Amino acid sequence: MSDHESESGLTRGELARATGCNIETIRYYEKTGLLPDPPRTDAGYRIYTAAHATRLRFILRARELGFSMEDIRGLLGLEDGAAPTCAEVKERTERHLADVRAKILDLRRIEATLARTAARCSGTAVPICPVLDTLGH
Repeated sequence: MSDHESESGLTRGELARATGCNIETIRYYEKTGLLPDPPRTDAGYRIYTAAHATRLRFILRARELGFSMEDIRGLLGLEDGAAPTCAEVKERTERHLADVRAKILDLRRIEATLARTAARCSGTAVPICPVLDTLGH
């Protein structure tokens, strides 16, 4: 077995493939402390454990759901060094849900405005365009 291989761990590239995460993103999560530094071989190669993969999947899923890095840090118990209680997780989740709902309302308003504006546009080669008029106001 070479210095960068391990029966019980993954290289960064293998971790990236196993989780569908970009290598640079893994580096970023390590740099920001969301993903703990992995142990190293005697030759200095990083070897990631199953716990790293599980934590990375958690981070990726939380990001997919729109949680901020700060919220993820709190969900992982990194803010105060203690695991969050269910009540704390629920509070963060409800706060995030309220933000998501507000964004949905904004997107619906944008959609309605764009639909009305596009419906007014003839799409022909004329110099007057309702879309440009709407954007100009």
